[in-house]
Amino acid sequence: MIIFKQNYETLIRKIFSAQWKYGTKILYFAILISFSFITYYHLSKGFVMSSDSFWYSEAADDLIKLDFKLHIYYFKNTHVIPSFFYTFPILLIALSKLFFGAEWQNAFMTFNLILVFFSLILFSKSLLLLKVRPLVISLAILLLTLSSDLLTWPRYILTDMVSSFLVTAIVYVVIKSIIKEKSYYFLITLLIILMILTRPTSLAFILAIFCFILISKFKVNFNPKLILLFIFSFFIFIPFILAILYQLMEVYLSSNRKAFFLIDMVRDGMIIHDRPETWIDNPNTFFDIVNLYFMRLIYFFTPYVKNFSTIHIILNTLQALVILSSISIWLFLGEKYNSINKVILLILLISVSVASFHSLTLIDYDFRYRFPIIMPLIIIFPISCEISLRKILYKNLRY
Repeated sequence: MIIFKQNYETLIRKIFSAQWKYGTKILYFAILISFSFITYYHLSKGFVMSSDSFWYSEAADDLIKLDFKLHIYYFKNTHVIPSFFYTFPILLIALSKLFFGAEWQNAFMTFNLILVFFSLILFSKSLLLLKVRPLVISLAILLLTLSSDLLTWPRYILTDMVSSFLVTAIVYVVIKSIIKEKSYYFLITLLIILMILTRPTSLAFILAIFCFILISKFKVNFNPKLILLFIFSFFIFIPFILAILYQLMEVYLSSNRKAFFLIDMVRDGMIIHDRPETWIDNPNTFFDIVNLYFMRLIYFFTPYVKNFSTIHIILNTLQALVILSSISIWLFLGEKYNSINKVILLILLISVSVASFHSLTLIDYDFRYRFPIIMPLIIIFPISCEISLRKILYKNLRY
């Protein structure tokens, strides 16, 4: 019995060893299985056109008529939001129409699915840089396969998958800069430019990246408790800042069409757009407005709202529980892993920045603007598993 127990423990240690020879092969297999399932699911469902999709299509037609002369296109376009901020997806749709004709939607969806594949690759490479075991990454890849967001947005003719890929890419580059102790400013700048040209909401991601780079310049001990205290404080104070910004808009920008749209939503007590069951009574005082913005911050991350299907609620709840439990594990076990702590600071900064931006502007009916932060947040899961394994299997190991 003792010999069996020793052999079992040796086998477990070998399987979960960072040098296990089959670990990388299993990771490749997990990526293949995940990508194949996601691709089959979307292809079987077919592409989806939303109201924004039709606008992108019309804009792409205009660009084709102008022989891709972007400077003329920018000048002629009269959309509420300058079309400059959608250059990249509109250009992709225009090229799809030019080369694939009537099949352009299927071509664009295929491009989105290719981005899914490379997102899974970058997700894995980010974790390998952090010395997370391939077997653990494989489990995270399979968890991503069950993400309701990843099973929804790639088939939409929208900016969401492009935006999600760019966020995953810039997170990978920043992680690489942390580990290699090198500044990849050219790559980061290139990705930021592409993000700006993809959707106007990219401002929130860019602001978070700049804040992280600035914070990194200080010689700070990035321990989990300090990071969570910082994020928690930011989360508490941001509704007050947003309420002040609202009052400034109300005083100085009420005649501006875009600002009035935001002001009007606050006056109506709107939390999630087109979901009146989430709305509150019309705010009358400053603290009522603070409460509204605080609720928007909370609702941005909620896994459940009315009319979600049962499977959607289950998958979202599972995902939320995994992320929260992973943060808890990191909080108690991540004290000595400075590089890992920097990465989690980056991810949490991005998440809170995006939530704050959409709390000020708009939380969409179907939470599509949350999609780009899902893959970075899931990164915390294999990280927490890794530091747990190091604690359990190699108590004296130092990284």
